[in-house]
Amino acid sequence: MAAHGRSTLRDLFDDSPTPHIAHPPRTHHRHFYVATDGSYRRDGDAGGLGVVIEARDGTRVARLSLPDTAPDNNVAEYRALHLGLDVLAARAPADARVGVLVDHDALAAAVNGEVLAGAGGAAEWRPSGRNRAPPGSETHWRGICARIAGFAELRAARIDGRENPAHPLANAPDEYAHVNRRADRCVIPEPIGADRAAEARDAGRSTPGEGASDTEPQYPPPSRFEGRASD
Repeated sequence: MAAHGRSTLRDLFDDSPTPHIAHPPRTHHRHFYVATDGSYRRDGDAGGLGVVIEARDGTRVARLSLPDTAPDNNVAEYRALHLGLDVLAARAPADARVGVLVDHDALAAAVNGEVLAGAGGAAEWRPSGRNRAPPGSETHWRGICARIAGFAELRAARIDGRENPAHPLANAPDEYAHVNRRADRCVIPEPIGADRAAEARDAGRSTPGEGASDTEPQYPPPSRFEGRASD
């Protein structure tokens, strides 16, 4: 359950592993969170794409549930993330820090590998071959990479499909078509420093002064406390 004044997606993100990347909570906090999912139907019925976007305080920015005819589940997942990042890019400032939530191992790893390579890291982090983009999703991967480069920071967490709020939107687009008629919102979140101060008050601690939070002890979320970076 999400804490009051916090995004449900944020709680999921904080408790989930981020392939290739480990970091303390201070650098883990994001301005926006986007959860995506794609579905594929072997029986010939149309699959779907689901997107849920929230600001750090839980304000919903957008929800989408669209039918799709991807040739397989891998392509559907890449299409869904491409769609979600496009929608967020149109509604978020360029300096936004973004948390991505997907239930596809290879996609989460590919996104974080691209982030590490694009941030001046070793080129070997950049995925190649099938790990770079499944056949049929090359165009969507290029779009995802462009969006990664367009935000100040971005990293992906791998969540359980049963907890992915975009999952029902992707799997039943006929039932959730009404969410597409709701106006998307442009949200400017509070500064991350203000958010940390509020958390300090909620925890019964004194509010740190300007710049003091950088010297506070940082404790990683349980998912990263004892595991390896790639777990």
